[in-house]
Amino acid sequence: MNPPAHRPQAAIIPVLLTLLLALAGLVLVPSTGTAATNLVTNGSFETGTTSGWSCPAGTVSGSARTGSYALQATPSGSDIARCSQSIPVQPNTAYTLSAWVKGSNVYLGVDGGPSTWTTSSTWSQLTVPFTSGASATSVTIYLHGWYGLPAYQADDVVLDGPGGTADTTPPSTPGGLTVGSPTSSSLQLNWSAASDANGIDHYDVVRGTSAAQNVGAVTNWTATGLSPSTTYSFKVRACDPSGNCSPYGATVSGTTSSGPTNPPASDLPKHIVTGYWQNFNNGATVQRISDVPAAYDLIAVAFADADASRPGAITFTLDSAGLGGYTVAQFKADIAAKKAAGKKVILSVGGQNGTISVGNSTAANNFAGSALAVLQEYGFDGIDIDLENGVNAQYLGQALRSLQGQFGSGLVIAMAPQTIDMQSTSFEYFKLALAIKDILTVVNVQYYNSGSMNGCDGQVYSQGTVDFIAAQACIMLQGGLRPDQVGLGLPASSRAAGSGYVSPTVVNNALDCLTKGTNCGNFKPSTTWPGLRGAMTWSTNWDALNGNAFANQVGSHVHSLP
Repeated sequence: MNPPAHRPQAAIIPVLLTLLLALAGLVLVPSTGTAATNLVTNGSFETGTTSGWSCPAGTVSGSARTGSYALQATPSGSDIARCSQSIPVQPNTAYTLSAWVKGSNVYLGVDGGPSTWTTSSTWSQLTVPFTSGASATSVTIYLHGWYGLPAYQADDVVLDGPGGTADTTPPSTPGGLTVGSPTSSSLQLNWSAASDANGIDHYDVVRGTSAAQNVGAVTNWTATGLSPSTTYSFKVRACDPSGNCSPYGATVSGTTSSGPTNPPASDLPKHIVTGYWQNFNNGATVQRISDVPAAYDLIAVAFADADASRPGAITFTLDSAGLGGYTVAQFKADIAAKKAAGKKVILSVGGQNGTISVGNSTAANNFAGSALAVLQEYGFDGIDIDLENGVNAQYLGQALRSLQGQFGSGLVIAMAPQTIDMQSTSFEYFKLALAIKDILTVVNVQYYNSGSMNGCDGQVYSQGTVDFIAAQACIMLQGGLRPDQVGLGLPASSRAAGSGYVSPTVVNNALDCLTKGTNCGNFKPSTTWPGLRGAMTWSTNWDALNGNAFANQVGSHVHSLP
């Protein structure tokens, strides 16, 4: 076979030139894609500040994804470290919001729109596509972490889409402010609506020289946690979605009533043990009301049901089949027997899956009317509010006052908020408790399923400890509730809650720490509250499965308190 002939060098050059030109052509062809348009101000934080953002808990960090700086914000036990920015947009238009984040439970979203979150120890991109509203001229984007978790970071925040025209016109000033309906601890404010071409985002209310409080887009609000026979002044302004606010209207004053300093007598002992009784079978011991140990002074029947036909209304149906044939007649008779023995039996509204919402006057009236009917039918002594999906302090307070007015002064009103709900007097549950302080019997906070939280001294404590329980209860005691209105809520066994179970000894130590200043951990309150009401558990059924340890050990300790 003859070897192949070699190609002359002169012939190779044109081939190489053709190939190089072809490659050059590939490089020079313009891209069909376009770079993202970023409407975010200081989205890369390369100013070295958080300028452009509303970010009270935020700063900048040198540990950036790109450039020199990134956002760093640190949540607390009562704050999620939210950072937000209002941006002009065009109505009914598609946008994409994105950000690179790092940390535990980091959220990215749009107010009133979609959001997403992640947990990542390295930089991870979150993306939120959305379409602006039909009349929207701006959107508010946000980043935040979660209560009690470490600092999170964010960088390269982008809102991609066509820009809008910035709204710089403030709303009109709300007028017609009136202050009335006084109780010993609250005053109701009403004002006329302000006007703005883009709508009203919220109203700010200032009491005296206190900081402004965002009360939402309402034209009435109840100031709570006030002192009896005291005059308070208020003023109101309106703010639009773009962050423009009107001047404050005229200052108006009102005076609280003298009112009772204590709730009406309910024949309950000075110190009480509260237990929830389950109207369902979930693996705990099935009980009848007659089976509940005598150590429980207050029995909360869990739970009322929502009446789907009327917003805010409730009903109650005994789970006879699930409770082994427990009849309504026997149930009523057992309630009557407990009452004859000096106990109180109340109906609890809500629970983890409760869907009852009282968010306007109609719902408030429906709640009060339906609750009264159920209480009278079964012989209940009162009602317990255990709504774990949020409450409206104004309208639920209105409903409870109406119910108390119809039922009579002996109505027992209890509450069982989650730990986070009572971290601040600005939170709705705390506002509700203070708004009805003169008729409220006891608040048993659920000190479980909560993780770490700030105590009244500003320090973070882990659940499941004496420090956590005592430092959390201290918040309520310093925030305006009387000691006789504060109870400690704990699970009856490790199976009764996802986390936060403590032994009866720890519960008793927390009671001693708060009432006597003894058996404290690292946290020791600056004063003691001998009148502390007692303790609560979920539930009498789980306690029975655990040998009634809570009833026997915590019960006897509560009843021995001074």
